[in-house]
Amino acid sequence: MDPLLRQIIAQIDLRNPVHAKKLKKNLDGAGDEYFARAALFLNRYEKFTRGIGKNLDYGIECYLRVVADVMHEQMRFITTGEYSSKSFEDVQRRVYDNPGVMEYYMHGLMLSHFLWLHHYKVLSFFIRTLPRYRGRVSNYLEIGGGHGLYISEALEVLSNGVSFEVLDISESSLAMARQFVDDRKVCFILGDIYSFEPGKRYDFITMGEVLEHVENPLGLLVRLHDLLSNQGHLFITAPTNAPAIDHIYLFRSVEEIRGVIRAAGLEIVDEISLCAEAVSLEKAERLKLTVIYGAFLKKAS
Repeated sequence: MDPLLRQIIAQIDLRNPVHAKKLKKNLDGAGDEYFARAALFLNRYEKFTRGIGKNLDYGIECYLRVVADVMHEQMRFITTGEYSSKSFEDVQRRVYDNPGVMEYYMHGLMLSHFLWLHHYKVLSFFIRTLPRYRGRVSNYLEIGGGHGLYISEALEVLSNGVSFEVLDISESSLAMARQFVDDRKVCFILGDIYSFEPGKRYDFITMGEVLEHVENPLGLLVRLHDLLSNQGHLFITAPTNAPAIDHIYLFRSVEEIRGVIRAAGLEIVDEISLCAEAVSLEKAERLKLTVIYGAFLKKAS
């Protein structure tokens, strides 16, 4: 295990031993590829935090705040069967327009991609599959760039000459993605997807974990369908039964997500479903446990 990963888990163990025990159990069977990629990421993340006047301990504290938020939301979800947030306006006020919340939230979510195996595996799915599209993409749009992990991987994979744009409604999120990526080839745009008028269509669009953040996911996918070139492709992720401080739309099953995809005039090219717990997907849906779904899509023929 990489020394930084060992250090992070040891620090988490001091603050939240129950959660640390779960992390250790989940990472037991992670495999060599995971540990190699995690080592590269954590070294990069440590340098990144130093560059913005923070340190690794700060990232750990942010991560544990996210874990606490998720636990609080999960307890409410178990009781009510609903997400606590009901409107985008409310979430934007409490979260997206609140720099203090967004900063710890983005740092915590970034670390979760290498501490939660289901988050890591869906990112790995994106990294493994994206090279198939190399040479077929002239422009790339990412919606809800968040912490910058996906755009940084796209920059590594796609060929030179591709124009890259990241659109996000949060100034805090854009600032973090810009600092993490630090690449002049990327144009960062503050704005709303519904009012975004680029005057062109895109060969590739990435939208990680955004569908559950809106009141009308079908309308959002229809909007992306319109922004996609005829031969273009779209990568999305979305979770089921995943209460969080800014989740609005509750997908209760993977098939619900597939239904919205089909209704938007999109076709699944490749997909993956990953449970947050060590149970089958069928049992996860029956028990209302979190499953993360990822898919490469194209316009339906």
